Amino acid sequence: MISRTLGPEFGGSIGSLFFFANIVSSALCISGCVEGLVENFGPSGYFIKGVIPGGRWWEFLYCSLLNILNLIICLIGAAMFAKTTVFVLSIVCMALLIAFFSFLYQGEIQVPIPDSNTLIQNATYHVNETYTGLLLDTLKSNLFPDYGKDYTARGEAVTFSTVFGVLFSGVTGIMAGANLSGELKNPEKSIPRGTLSAVAFTFIIYLAMSFLVALTSSSSLLKNNYLFLAGVSVLPASVAIGLFTATWSAALSNVIGGSRVLEALAKDRIFGSLLDFIPKGTWKNNPVTAVLLSSLLVQLVLLIGSLNVIAQLNSVLFLLSYLATNLACLGLELAGAPNFRPTYAYFSWYTALIGLLGTLTMMFVVNPIYAACSILLCLLLVIFLHLLFPSKEADWGSISQALIFHQVRKYLLLLDSRKDHVKFWRPQILLLVNNPRTACPLIDFINDLKKGGLYVLGHVVKGENVDESDPACDMNLPWLNLIDHLKIKAFVEITVSKTIREGLQHLIRLSGMGAMKPNTVIFGFLDQDNSIDFLGSEGSTYQNQELNEDIFPLIETNKLDIVEYVQMMRDVLKLNKNLCLCRNFAKLKKDPKIVKSKLYIDVWSINLLNPGELDAFDITSLFMMQLACIVNMVPLWSKLKLRIFTCNKTSSSHFAPNSTTQSYVEKLETMLKKLRIVADIVTSNELENLIETGGSNMGTYVDRVNSLILQQTEDTALTFIYLPSPQSQEAYSTYFNNLEVLSRNLPPTIFVHGVNTVTSTTL
Repeated sequence: MISRTLGPEFGGSIGSLFFFANIVSSALCISGCVEGLVENFGPSGYFIKGVIPGGRWWEFLYCSLLNILNLIICLIGAAMFAKTTVFVLSIVCMALLIAFFSFLYQGEIQVPIPDSNTLIQNATYHVNETYTGLLLDTLKSNLFPDYGKDYTARGEAVTFSTVFGVLFSGVTGIMAGANLSGELKNPEKSIPRGTLSAVAFTFIIYLAMSFLVALTSSSSLLKNNYLFLAGVSVLPASVAIGLFTATWSAALSNVIGGSRVLEALAKDRIFGSLLDFIPKGTWKNNPVTAVLLSSLLVQLVLLIGSLNVIAQLNSVLFLLSYLATNLACLGLELAGAPNFRPTYAYFSWYTALIGLLGTLTMMFVVNPIYAACSILLCLLLVIFLHLLFPSKEADWGSISQALIFHQVRKYLLLLDSRKDHVKFWRPQILLLVNNPRTACPLIDFINDLKKGGLYVLGHVVKGENVDESDPACDMNLPWLNLIDHLKIKAFVEITVSKTIREGLQHLIRLSGMGAMKPNTVIFGFLDQDNSIDFLGSEGSTYQNQELNEDIFPLIETNKLDIVEYVQMMRDVLKLNKNLCLCRNFAKLKKDPKIVKSKLYIDVWSINLLNPGELDAFDITSLFMMQLACIVNMVPLWSKLKLRIFTCNKTSSSHFAPNSTTQSYVEKLETMLKKLRIVADIVTSNELENLIETGGSNMGTYVDRVNSLILQQTEDTALTFIYLPSPQSQEAYSTYFNNLEVLSRNLPPTIFVHGVNTVTSTTL
């Protein structure tokens, strides 16, 4: 139940602890049964002395024999267990009726203290305590706590936690019906009816028994004789028989219930192939292997010996499983899942919360050390199971997704785009990808560039949506698998359109949600070079045979022409988005050794294609520096130095003092200091000369600028270049050719054009 609600990680960890709780509970009941036998029939037997020998290892032998008896019954099957349970229930009910009659019938008598109570008993004088019969004064004297010492545990002081740990073990059978759900004909009706009726019946019996005991027995009698009912009963043998059958039946129930929990863990493959041997050992729908393993573990727990120690451990483990059940119900209620419609009329989130807090509190009341260790063990199991990825094989759903959705929706509504401020700007990136087989390095690099912002992979399926199925829906899963393979944090948006340009407009307008919308659009460069298949190439760090060419074909069917490509650039700027063009990223190697062999990230901060515009401090230049700083913050790139290339021309600027004229370098140094950007400023006389003569022959000028940049890139890992906005449509081809020549043979290069202010000096 918990696996199907909280997910396999939580369900597996809680289920494992619940299985061990059943094992410990079975050992507890067996120990209690044997303790009763020895107290009644042992060397100091209260009922008949000397019938059976006593001592630690004799008691361990009796426990082992009872465990073997339980094993035989469980191996026969659930039908035998059911018949045995009915027989035991009838005996226990008869013993209870005799006990109730005895309370009402008996008057004041002296009840002897057992010889095993060496705290007050001695060899020369036999001590008795008073059974008062029905007496109001006795009830008044028993209304308040009066803890003594446990004579069965070498005189250890009894506390509330000790008493609770022992008594709580009497109500841990509430899950017995759920454990046997596979054996029931109609579990949906049988489990709630049987569980609630059993709880009600048990509550009435315990309440009546407690009231009659408090009304008739003195405090000293209760503390010094745990078998006082045998001295009060009109038929003393009924007490011994009832004690034996009740504890033995509970032990049997826990063994068979625990084996079914273990079988469920194995069938669900919570631990992968580790428990595969358990379902194979099933005979006539009876998990023989699980029963054998459960009995073996019970035998190991019996070595603990101390009844109170086992009782506290048992109570803590059961409380933890009940805590998880309340947590599951509370989580479903808070998540508001429409399919969660509990039929129990009195369920609400606060009843689940009260149950959760109550069980958590009582765990630490019973035994803080056991409680802390069990919670720690549960968390370790959750982490262990999560690392094994059991959810890949378990299609049950996890409540974590429902809770995350609930919280994300709430905070998205609180995120207001009208309150955006440049101080807290971060890149929200839409990367347009035609074919992921050839774009893996670029996709991987942009993941470093996002700086905790939104990252969307956009893809346009070119065509008309006239098929019976939507191609965008069909392609969504392979793209999500690609994200998992590349280990990036990104979303996927796929659209179908007649043209790539129209599809891009759809993606820009519709990607994201609320205030989380892309502010930067990135394209790959329109290269005519042969593409590299990074997903299929031998030796590629991105190789993955599962993402084969049937999923992502290598043939590029959506090749653009230059005019449409430049029009798409204009569309991005028209929609007020920053624009980046990435080229030569097939050369990018993210191997730390290769990156460390480089020295620089270069920023060419001036507009090289429009030499007349020599403002190194416009929006685009600052945007380039911001992106370069973001890359430099990533651990892989953090050892590289920033280099900013500019011209040392003299010009007044708002960065300069009021009446002073500064060079570009001086102004740039001032600006970098205000922005807290650590970078080397590089000036080039050759670049200045080129800019002076650039207007005469643009083709020659661009080629010479490319050669100049190429001379500086021997130790450069990444280059940022100023991207001017495209002008008239007639000049599109010339504009694109200039970009192509300018970036030819360079290392991985990003052309950048900014439209909004992204830097602030106030943080």
